[in-house]
Amino acid sequence: MSSLQSVVLTLSLSYALIGALLLIVLVYARLPWPAKAVAVVITSAFYIASFMGVRGLLGWASIDRLPASFKLLHARIVEPHSLEGDPGSIYLWVETLDDGNRPSGVPRAFRIPYSETLAQKTDKAASEIAAGRPQGGRAADFGDGGGRLLEAAREYIMPTAIIDTSGGDPSTGGGLAAAPRDGDGISFTPLLPPRMPPKDEQ
Repeated sequence: MSSLQSVVLTLSLSYALIGALLLIVLVYARLPWPAKAVAVVITSAFYIASFMGVRGLLGWASIDRLPASFKLLHARIVEPHSLEGDPGSIYLWVETLDDGNRPSGVPRAFRIPYSETLAQKTDKAASEIAAGRPQGGRAADFGDGGGRLLEAAREYIMPTAIIDTSGGDPSTGGGLAAAPRDGDGISFTPLLPPRMPPKDEQ
């Protein structure tokens, strides 16, 4: 059973428990039986609706943080659309890589806010994949899809104090006042082969 299926099962059992507790309360409550029957029917209907709704959420891209190291399976770039007020997004379908550079076998979709830099890197990586050259990726900043790259970096690197410096020429956006943007810490490279465990010494 996958982790997503276990989440659905856990939520379903939780709602079932709430329904059972409601039945116990209704048995001892001094309400007319028609009111008790309506409460049972409504609770059952919400239980079924929540189960179906959670199953529908499983296909949506996550805004959680990207794994530190991953294999890029596919990508889609949605350009910003000013007329519709859409800021744009970049969707990455990835598999987490372990310390031995082996994929987990569990693909997951992530949504990252659009940035021109990341869009260019993602487009190049997708072209490499289409040409038959698998691509790996690293999220050096462990950037998340919620648009809080700097906060995520602070939390991972140094929770208490960090100086916001990026260096470079202030005329080109660098300098002490410049802050990293979403996707700046994500890089794509050719996927390295898995590292084999060391052989037993004879």
